[in-house]
Amino acid sequence: MPKTLIKNGTVVTATETRRADILIDGERIETIAPSISMDAETIDASGMLVMPGGIDVHTHLDMPFGGTTSSDDFETGTKAAAFGGTTTLIDFAIQPKGTRMRDALDTWWRKAEGRASIDYGLHMIVTDLGEAGLEDMDEMVREGVASFKLFMAYPGVLMVDDATIFQALSRTAKNGALICLHAENGGIIDVIVKRAVAEGKTAPIYHALTRPATAEAEAVHRAVAMSEISGAPVYIVHLSSEDALNEVRAARDRGVPIFAETCPQYLLLSVDDLARPGFEGAKYVFTPPLREKHHPPKLWDGLRHDHLQVVSTDHCPFCFEDQKVLGKDDFTKIPNGGPGVENRLQLLHHFGVNQGKLSLNRFVELVSTTPARLFGLYPRKGELAPGSDADIVIWDPESEHEISAKTHHMRVDYSMFEGFKVKGNARTVFSRGEKIVDHNVFLGRTGRGAFLKRAARGGAWK
Repeated sequence: MPKTLIKNGTVVTATETRRADILIDGERIETIAPSISMDAETIDASGMLVMPGGIDVHTHLDMPFGGTTSSDDFETGTKAAAFGGTTTLIDFAIQPKGTRMRDALDTWWRKAEGRASIDYGLHMIVTDLGEAGLEDMDEMVREGVASFKLFMAYPGVLMVDDATIFQALSRTAKNGALICLHAENGGIIDVIVKRAVAEGKTAPIYHALTRPATAEAEAVHRAVAMSEISGAPVYIVHLSSEDALNEVRAARDRGVPIFAETCPQYLLLSVDDLARPGFEGAKYVFTPPLREKHHPPKLWDGLRHDHLQVVSTDHCPFCFEDQKVLGKDDFTKIPNGGPGVENRLQLLHHFGVNQGKLSLNRFVELVSTTPARLFGLYPRKGELAPGSDADIVIWDPESEHEISAKTHHMRVDYSMFEGFKVKGNARTVFSRGEKIVDHNVFLGRTGRGAFLKRAARGGAWK
């Protein structure tokens, strides 16, 4: 692979913004300097921002749910991610109850093999520790699966009890992995949901009305307690409410190692979207649900002040016409999830940076650098430095774009952000030194993406 020189751009990392050139040699960054002159393929980045590729640590590609499967697989989902400036994602392998984690990992490797066009890692969703589960966790860490997700919601399907969570946390205190928790009080929610259905309250809006913010906050409170008792860090996925944020902030203020992500939908949409006429609200059925309009400003504050550390997408798309409709007469049967992997950087740049809520450096920190640090990829990913992978986005801050299902690359027939106008978009995207997107043209290859063995805390990336 010939050397590539990116000239005249403004290099933006989590810690600095400076005018510099970047020389790529093969898959890695060779040099970053104020001015580089040499014989190489040269790209003029005048007027552009040059940033590390985005890292989305929460996606669900080719995932079975409620009798159907998420509509993006590793081919279409990673391609859409690339168009949006994301060059690495971490998906979730799901351990069916009564099986070994090893089997789930093999299943998800088969789903991704030969399909991904960007690099990817895997978390393991733990539903059953059984007799050998703790040893299996150690094996997963050796395999490069350095994070595990457990559910405090969805009783009878995914939910585990507090004893199981505490056992898993105690194990990760030793093996260095990170526990991710879906924090909602699933038992209470289950009772409220059954009452609503019995009363004939089956429209999409009741998905939100049966999952109160207090149920999220209570679960986060328990997660904090278990983290304190076990001595292991916890990562709260898709935090959606001020109530839950208050629990995280209070815990972090007293030194508890708890981290949390939110998603663009919780920053920009509200419960009003679930109340759209007819069945349109089904497009916005995902969990936790959208909240009242006073919550998003608090989440923006949380991002600004580092009470929230990451913005991911929870990308889990289901087509409206032939999948969401499965719950036409009962909101509990609506496939649970929404699309967003392509729009994360656009939305956070426009509504965060352009509107003065986030600095450019904080933007990069939230979408790339901190995800890499927390999930065992730094400094190979999430950084612009000699020796790091040449995962680079040349970002045009002046490019105007209207988000629409008519033009997006995700394999889904609607957009949660239909009609949103944003300023700032990826112009050119490199993955390990290879130009995979340029001026909205895909140049990558299906199957070129590599599985990433991630390091546990204190280890080295591979």
